[in-house]
Amino acid sequence: MTTSLKVMIAEPSVIIRSGLETLLKRLSDYRLQFVEIPTHESLLEALRIHKPDILFINPSWPGYFHLQEWKEEVGCPHMKCIALVYTVMDNQQLRVYDEQIHIFDSLEEIKQKLERLLAQELPTASEEGDSQILSIREKEIVVCVVKGMTNREIADALYLSTHTVITHRRNIARKLQIHSASGLTIYAIVNKLVELSDIQQ
Repeated sequence: MTTSLKVMIAEPSVIIRSGLETLLKRLSDYRLQFVEIPTHESLLEALRIHKPDILFINPSWPGYFHLQEWKEEVGCPHMKCIALVYTVMDNQQLRVYDEQIHIFDSLEEIKQKLERLLAQELPTASEEGDSQILSIREKEIVVCVVKGMTNREIADALYLSTHTVITHRRNIARKLQIHSASGLTIYAIVNKLVELSDIQQ
């Protein structure tokens, strides 16, 4: 059975983007839909719009250490991030990625890496859309809301932008179908995210 995947390639070099796309199309086990991103400035918005299953990204782009935060902010918590490595890089910098593809890797090596990565099981679109499970960051924000903190206070406490907090709150409301602070308070108590003593009277 052929697996359908949405793949984003975030890389400034058109030669590398096109070459990787051509190579990946030769993997007969997968039906791939591609999105190419040539500049890091447009990356977050593109992730928000396209929600890829796999992101191939140039690890020298700024902000790589925010990958987990990006995934949650754009609503792609299960997205796999693969570093496109074609220069010598510090292994510590590459640890934030799920996998690495090197410019000298053979087609077979790339296929094996993808198979290992995808064996961790990507959720189906319906599972992802219907999921009631909050991310760790979303749970932290629920706790802050229940404690009566404003968006600005939450942003300062969690080292996020106010815009990111608002995005998380929108995602929380969508996942839980809860649109009030009192509703979130009940949810937090039932799911043992807070104690009664934590809640402002």
